[in-house]
Amino acid sequence: MSRIGKAFENGKAFIAFITCGDPELETTVEAVRQMVQNGADLIELGIPFSDPTAEGPVIQGANLRALTGGVTTDMIFDMVRDLRTDVDVPMVFMTYANVVYSYGADKFLSACSEIGIDGIILPDLPFEEKEEFLDTCHKYGVDLISLIAPTSANRIAMIAREAEGFIYVVSSLGVTGTRSEITTDLGSIVKAIRENTDVPCAIGFGISTPEQARKMAEVSDGAIVGSAIIKIIEKYGKDAPKYVGEYVRSMKEALA
Repeated sequence: MSRIGKAFENGKAFIAFITCGDPELETTVEAVRQMVQNGADLIELGIPFSDPTAEGPVIQGANLRALTGGVTTDMIFDMVRDLRTDVDVPMVFMTYANVVYSYGADKFLSACSEIGIDGIILPDLPFEEKEEFLDTCHKYGVDLISLIAPTSANRIAMIAREAEGFIYVVSSLGVTGTRSEITTDLGSIVKAIRENTDVPCAIGFGISTPEQARKMAEVSDGAIVGSAIIKIIEKYGKDAPKYVGEYVRSMKEALA
């Protein structure tokens, strides 16, 4: 089992997403530390990209603010080095294939291994094309995390059998963003996953309240939250880390 498995060892996992460099990297660093101190089991670090096709307006805005502020991939690598001096929960990058391509896949994944990144999520990478990155991920011990969506249908078993780290179950069609209601039949998706793998699965897209997190964790191994955290950062700016920590604590307590 990879280190990501640690996130799921103590009951249901709470996975928190943050866009690096929004509004600047110092706030990201402090927010991550607050999230971990308040119970986050795994951190997804978004590397900003100019065309984040899976993201709704909230995270698109965070990407734009970070890029406008001048954040670079190398700056984010340095930030993770700093975090790893005192943060030991699993951390993964969420970004887009172009970011890895333009940096150089071998160079990117070598750096991930060196700084302590445990996995990467590339939402625009089709399952059928993952071989472009898989060997390099394995070379450096970085999990390539698979996504399963409501449209995956008869591909769920195939994706699950080859999954590593954890499986990101997309709760609903469309892009990221908070939703008042999640109506997808997630139970049947998770059932198909569990018939084909022991790799844990967590549900994301649209989760913002403790009640929603509790419902998602009832059918899966954990809940992933991004847009609701980004909204707090957008509201409070450099003062956001304290409020992010309080929010994460309330979400983690809902999973207990």
